[in-house]
Amino acid sequence: MEEYILERAKKVKVLLLDVDGVLTDGKIIYDSRGRDSKFFNVRDGLGVYMLKKVGIPTVLITAKGSKAIHPRARDMKVDVVYENISPKTVVLDKILKKYRVSVEELCFVGDDLVDLCLLKRVGFAVAVFNACPEIKRVSHYITLREGGHGAVREVAELILKTQGKWKEVINFYDS
Repeated sequence: MEEYILERAKKVKVLLLDVDGVLTDGKIIYDSRGRDSKFFNVRDGLGVYMLKKVGIPTVLITAKGSKAIHPRARDMKVDVVYENISPKTVVLDKILKKYRVSVEELCFVGDDLVDLCLLKRVGFAVAVFNACPEIKRVSHYITLREGGHGAVREVAELILKTQGKWKEVINFYDS
C-alpha cells in the first residue's frame, strides 16, 4: 500500500460514513405499506464496533432518512446519525467541534455524487469499490470490496492496523 495512504489512515480520529451504497449495497426495498428495508453487512458492523472499542467514534451522514438506520446504528455503537443532510458539509463544523478534531483527522467513506463535497474536505477520503467515477477521482483510497459487502470493515481494519491498534482488538476477542 502506498505510504501516503498509510499516513492519512494513521491520523484518523473519527470515521464518517454514508449509509446507502456504503453500509448497504444501495438497494432499498419497500413493503406494501411503503416502509423501507435495508440490508447491512454484519462484518461492517463489527468493524465500526471495533473502532469504538479503541476510541475511534463513527458518525453516519445520510442524505435520506430511514427508520431502518437507527436500530443498526445502535447495534454498531455509532455515536451520531445525521439524516436528510444535503449538502453533507453542513454538519462538518458540528463534528469538528463535538470531537475536537481537525479535518485532517476525519475519514469519510462515500459512493455517489451526494458525497463529493465532504470527500473533498476530509483528510482521508475513501470510495467503495463500486463508487461512481467522480467519487473515485477525489478519493485517497478505493476499497477492494463493494459497499454493503465488507468495504467498511476493510477501512476499519486499515485504520486499526495502521495505528497499531489491531493487536488490542485481537486480544479483546481472544481472551
